[in-house]
Amino acid sequence: MLLNSNVLVLNRSYLPVHVTSVRRAFTMVYQDLACVVNGRYETFDFESWRRVNTRDEREVIGTPSGAIRVPRVIVLKHYDRVPKRHVRYSRANVFTRDKFTCQYCGSRPPRSQLNLDHVIPRSLGGRTTWENVVCSCVDCNRRKGGRTPEQARITLKRRPSRPRWTPLMNLPVSNVRYIEWRPFLTIIDAGSTTAGIAE
Repeated sequence: MLLNSNVLVLNRSYLPVHVTSVRRAFTMVYQDLACVVNGRYETFDFESWRRVNTRDEREVIGTPSGAIRVPRVIVLKHYDRVPKRHVRYSRANVFTRDKFTCQYCGSRPPRSQLNLDHVIPRSLGGRTTWENVVCSCVDCNRRKGGRTPEQARITLKRRPSRPRWTPLMNLPVSNVRYIEWRPFLTIIDAGSTTAGIAE
């Protein structure tokens, strides 16, 4: 669903600090906590973004006052803190850590066909942690069911682990899901290899 898709959030220095949903990004822009920013570093408050031409856009949300383009990058108005190394556990971060790839069969289906899978199922005492959850396709998730990979006779491609910092930092710019993110991830690549993103 478009409202649940990802938006890159930048601090006031234009460094990525986390990823949020389109729904939350709209709320932050409407409440004047953030501005939408495009690849030319132009910023838009809610009213000016609402007036951006949507005629040739595929990603728009219908509102009572007309269509509004989905933002892919926002910049916070009052957040200067330098990103930390802590990585928040989230569905989006697990998908990013695993490169949107099923950790059982290696396929890369559309995001709508991806699930999170507990390697050791919750019914067997498995916990919802970085070390026990992987990205899986719907078919592998169904085939595995409430069993361990060994019980289901499927192989885990890579043992899951907590990233040292936000997986976004480790994504090659060419693999970024949204083209609008690329200018801001390039800034990170050029600036520092040790900075992390807190979410």
